[in-house]
Amino acid sequence: MALAALCWGLSGGIAGILTAQGWDPVVVSFYWGAIGFLVVIVWLSIRPRGSGLTSRRLWFWSAIAGVGVAGNLGFYLVSIAQGSVAVAVTLMYCAPVFVYLVSFTLKLERPALFKWVAIALVMFGVVLLTGIYEGEAVEVTPIAAGAGLLSGMFYAVFIFGFKYAAPHGSPQAILVIALAVLTIILMWLSDADQALAVLKAPSWPLFVVLGVLGTGLSFILYIVGLRHTTPTVASLVAMVEPATASLFGIVILNESLAALQILGMGLILVTVTALSIYSAAQNEPLTTQPLVT
Repeated sequence: MALAALCWGLSGGIAGILTAQGWDPVVVSFYWGAIGFLVVIVWLSIRPRGSGLTSRRLWFWSAIAGVGVAGNLGFYLVSIAQGSVAVAVTLMYCAPVFVYLVSFTLKLERPALFKWVAIALVMFGVVLLTGIYEGEAVEVTPIAAGAGLLSGMFYAVFIFGFKYAAPHGSPQAILVIALAVLTIILMWLSDADQALAVLKAPSWPLFVVLGVLGTGLSFILYIVGLRHTTPTVASLVAMVEPATASLFGIVILNESLAALQILGMGLILVTVTALSIYSAAQNEPLTTQPLVT
């Protein structure tokens, strides 16, 4: 599982390099998901048993998950392009907060004092991270902050979709459908000329590495790892992703963060991890890390 989180973290850094080279975030997201889709198809062909592909509910909820992961990757890349890898990945990790808020609204679970305090702490962390308290002299642009939060919201959609699809088929079947939906959506939204230009560009190997590491291999490693660990450990190990992505941005991309931004980042990541551990202890798999079912 640590390898999966490491792959996701490195993928954020690679995506940062590609957007810095001028590649459109939607095009980068398209290749991120489409190449991963091919890897997951191979996984499904190797382990087809119990796929559940004849279930309509599997297709419906997997498609919802696909919409979620398409929005997640797309807005994540926009946030990176407009801001930094460290800020984008941290804002994306606000996803469990959105899951809780939706769960409260739909009465899927009862609110608790600990959850409300955690949500308030995450929001305070967002304020520190984005610097919106400084008014016009904000540390992070509104587009970068908004895209990062939207990435987290769509991440939450993916969590719900995967959660409700899981009883009807195998993880690999769900991912194949979800990533097929992602590929169709992002192909439609991408600049066709730039998408084709990738195939002849010197940086095409980075696109391949991004898709293999960031979607294909990482999901496989994560799901295999879940079978040998607990949700609590999974939540803690998942912290490797934002840490790796942030370090990549600072060391490789020469990004920098102010002291209050670092404090806000730490507050968000520690609180979200505590929420995941609390969910696991309370037997609430809906609000744990994605793919924990």
